[in-house]
Amino acid sequence: MAVSPLAPAHMPKLPVIGGVTFAAQAAGIKYQDRDDVMLAVLSKGSTVAGVFTRSATRSANVLDCQRKLALGLDGPAAILVNSGNANAFTGHHGDGSVTAICTALSDITQINPDRIFTAATGVIGEPLPHAKIVAKLDDLYTACAPHGLDAAARAIMTTDTFAKAATTTVTIAGQPVKIAGIAKGSGMIAPDMATMLVYIFTDAQIAQPALQTLLARLTDKTFNCITVDSDTSTSDSLMLAATGASGVDATDNPVFEAGLHDVMLDLAHQVVKDGEGATKFVTVKVSSAANNDDARKVAMAIANSPLVKTAIAGEDPNWGRIVMAVGKSGAKADRDRLTIRFGDILVAENGWVADSYSEEAGAAYMRAQELNISVDLGLADGQATVWTCDLTHGYITINADYRS
Repeated sequence: MAVSPLAPAHMPKLPVIGGVTFAAQAAGIKYQDRDDVMLAVLSKGSTVAGVFTRSATRSANVLDCQRKLALGLDGPAAILVNSGNANAFTGHHGDGSVTAICTALSDITQINPDRIFTAATGVIGEPLPHAKIVAKLDDLYTACAPHGLDAAARAIMTTDTFAKAATTTVTIAGQPVKIAGIAKGSGMIAPDMATMLVYIFTDAQIAQPALQTLLARLTDKTFNCITVDSDTSTSDSLMLAATGASGVDATDNPVFEAGLHDVMLDLAHQVVKDGEGATKFVTVKVSSAANNDDARKVAMAIANSPLVKTAIAGEDPNWGRIVMAVGKSGAKADRDRLTIRFGDILVAENGWVADSYSEEAGAAYMRAQELNISVDLGLADGQATVWTCDLTHGYITINADYRS
C-alpha cells in the first residue's frame, strides 16, 4: 500500500521514558511477516488514565479496560495491543480471550491482572486467536526495552500507511519532563472518540484522578475534533500513563498540559492525514455561531459531508455544498449573515457569492494539499475547529476489500 501523500517526512526520534519498556513481536494473527502485538510494561509508581469509544457495541477489550480503570488500583501495570482482529462482537469468546491473555501475562510478569490493559484492532466479528498471542508473551516480556516505542507504533497498524508518533519535552521547575505517544488510525474515524488506538507515556508524576481529568479535557480539543468518515469504532482507546520517573510533579501544571496538548493534537492530525485514500488535509473553522455547540454541529456537518469531501477530492470549489452542510446541521443559522472563505479568499457573504470571488481563484486554492474552510455565521461568539480529509476512490477500494 502506498504511503499517504500527507505523511510526515519522517517519524520523530522517540525518547526513552523512564519507568516504561516496550517490545513488539509477530504472532501471525492476520498479517504475515510483520509485528502485530506490542507490550508496554510500566513500573510500580505509574498511574494510568483512559478514554474510550462510547459505541453501544464496543469490544470486550474496551469494556475490560473501563472496568479495571474504575477500580482505581495502583502498582505495576502493562498494556498489550494486537492488530489484525478487533475482538469485537464476538460474544463470550471475546471476554474469554481477554481473560486468557491477561491471566497468562500476569503469570509471566507477576503484575495484577486487573492492572493489565488490552486492546485489539482489525476485523470485527471474528474470534480472536488469542492462543497465538499467549504463545508470544514470554518472548515479548523478555524483549522489553526502553527504546522499543517506535517498534510498538508499527505493530499496532492495520490499514495505516505510516507509523504515527509524536513527542515533546517540557521544563518544569528547571527539570525536563518527557512526553511521547503513538497512534494508529486510518478509517472508521469519528468523534467518540475518533478504528483509533493511542498510547501516550510521560515520566511526569501525576495522581490518577488528575491524570484522568486532564486526559478527558484535552481529548475534547484534539481526538474528538477529527473525522475521516463519520464512523465511530467499536474499539477506540486512548490511554495515558505517567510513570513518575522524573520525580517532577506535573499535577495541574499549565506547561505540562500545553505539551501534552501538542502531542495529542499532532497525533490526531496524523490520523486524519492517513485517512484511507486521503489526498487533502482540511481544517474547518466555524465562528460567530449562537454557541460553541452550534459551531461544532456546523463544523462536523461540513467535515462529514460526502458531497463536500468529494468536491475537495476533485479540487472543485463547490461552495454551495458548504451552504448545504450549514443548513442541514441543525444549528441556528441565518442565510443572509453567512460568510464563507477558502483560506484568505472571500467566497460568499450576505447570502450570496461575494463580488470579489472568482471561480478561477477558488479552483487554484483547492489544488493545495492542506486547505482551510472558514464559516462565519454572524450570530454570536460560538466557535469550533475540526479536522478532516477528502473522500476519494481509494477509500472505497480499501474498505470494499478489507475482509477479503
